[in-house]
Amino acid sequence: MSKRPTSRDVARVAGVSQSTVSFVFTGRAGISEATRERVLRAASDLKYRPNLAARSMRTNRTGRLAVVIPVSAMNPLSMLRGATAAAEEAGYVVEVVSLPDDPVARASRLDELIDSRQHEGFLSFTRLPSGVSEVRDEDDPVVLSLTEFDENMHMAGELTDAQPIIELMERLVALGHRRFLHITGALDYPSAVARRDAYLATVERLGVESLGVVEGDWSGEHGMRVVDSLSDEVLPLALIAPNDYVAAGVIRAATLRGWSMPGDLSVTGWDDLGTSPFLVPSLTSVVQDRWRLGEYSMRQLVAALRGEPQPERPTDLQRVVWRESIGAPSAGA
Repeated sequence: MSKRPTSRDVARVAGVSQSTVSFVFTGRAGISEATRERVLRAASDLKYRPNLAARSMRTNRTGRLAVVIPVSAMNPLSMLRGATAAAEEAGYVVEVVSLPDDPVARASRLDELIDSRQHEGFLSFTRLPSGVSEVRDEDDPVVLSLTEFDENMHMAGELTDAQPIIELMERLVALGHRRFLHITGALDYPSAVARRDAYLATVERLGVESLGVVEGDWSGEHGMRVVDSLSDEVLPLALIAPNDYVAAGVIRAATLRGWSMPGDLSVTGWDDLGTSPFLVPSLTSVVQDRWRLGEYSMRQLVAALRGEPQPERPTDLQRVVWRESIGAPSAGA
C-alpha cells in the first residue's frame, strides 16, 4: 500500500517551505497567486488532502465549506459541480446542506449551522432567510448569499437576462420572418417575466406582427396544445418557446400537422438539453453555463474568507446555439 502524501511531499515538489503549504491550505494572506497555484498543482499531482481534524485543532479552521439549498429545490447539479470544483482547487471540502422549506425553520436551522462553527463559510444559492444576519463577529463563518435564485429556486439573478430573446428575434427578422408568437412558461418565474417583456419590447421596436403571448407551463404537452390550436393561415410563423421541452412539443405537433420546419415554422428553445441537437430539425436554443456560475460563486466565498480581491464576474454565461429549427420562411408564403 503506497504511503499517503504529506505536506512535506507537497512542499518538496512545489519548491516551497512546509509552512508555505500550510499557509496556502489555511487561507493565510500574503501568499502570491503564483506560489498558491504551484502548491495547489503539486497537491493535485500527488493527490494530497490536508488533515482537516489536525488543521482545525491548530488553526481553528475546519477546511469545510457548505452549500445550502431548500429541501424541495430542484438540485442545481451543474452549479454545485462548479462550486465544488472551485472549492477543492482552493483546498476545501464542500458539503451540501438542505434547509427546511418553512422560512422560520430555515432561518433557525441556518443560524444553528453557523453557530456550530463546523464550516468556515456558507454559500447560499438563494437569498438568506429573514432573520439570518449577514453581519457577524470577525471570527464567525463567512456567509455569502446569492441572488441567482428566489426562495423557490426559480432563477432570479444573472441567468434571467433576456438578451438572447432579442438576439433570436433579430436573427429571425433578418431571415425574413414578420409574424411571431411567444409561449412564456409559468409567470411566477422571474426569467419568464423578463423574456416576455423582452419579446414585447422587441416586437414593438422591430415593427413585426405578434400573434400574442401564451402563458402556460414548461411541458412538451403545452407546446403541442398551442400548435394544435393554431390555424394554418398563421403560417409562416416564428415561435419563441420558453424551454426545450416546450419547443420539442411544438416540433412534434407541427410535424403531425405536416408543417415544414423551418419553412412554415421556425422555433427556438432555451436550456439546450442534451437531446436538442438530435431533434428533427435540430433545435436552436440558449446555453446557460451554470457550472461557471457555481465556480464563480464559490470563488467569491473563498476570496472573502481569505481577504483577497473578489474575482471578476463572468459576462458570457448565456449564448445562443444556432441550429436547423430556424430559417427563412417558405417562398411565396
